[in-house]
Amino acid sequence: MRRAVFLGLCALALGVPLGGCSEKAELFAEEGWVRLAAVPGRPAAAYFIVHGGPRPVDLISVSSDVAITSEMHEGGMAMKKVDRVPIPAGATVPFTPGGRHVMLYDMNPGVKPGRILSLLLTFSDGTRLRQGARVIAAGDPAPQ
Repeated sequence: MRRAVFLGLCALALGVPLGGCSEKAELFAEEGWVRLAAVPGRPAAAYFIVHGGPRPVDLISVSSDVAITSEMHEGGMAMKKVDRVPIPAGATVPFTPGGRHVMLYDMNPGVKPGRILSLLLTFSDGTRLRQGARVIAAGDPAPQ
């Protein structure tokens, strides 16, 4: 027993990785925000960043409890609906104005700037992540 502990401590001191001790990247999202529509009744847009985990997955849906429906899109003025967004292992996939984003349709009219919404991101492996998203007005600058 003492020998095993001693060898383990020596391995750590020498920087030799031990099985099960190394940190693995986890799938997560951050920096969520939602821009309200300039015209009442039009969709809002949601943005965030997804960081891939140890295995590739696809983001297959994003929803919010304050919108009736949502769709993932790519592009700005010539946007197109997409059914899934690949998230490569260890990659960073941004959802930004003019690029990938989520359209939130039929938003609750009571949602005002300053509120934090909850987005539910669902992935092809069954993983679900909740991401907070700060609401801004249509004309406000994007958060930095």
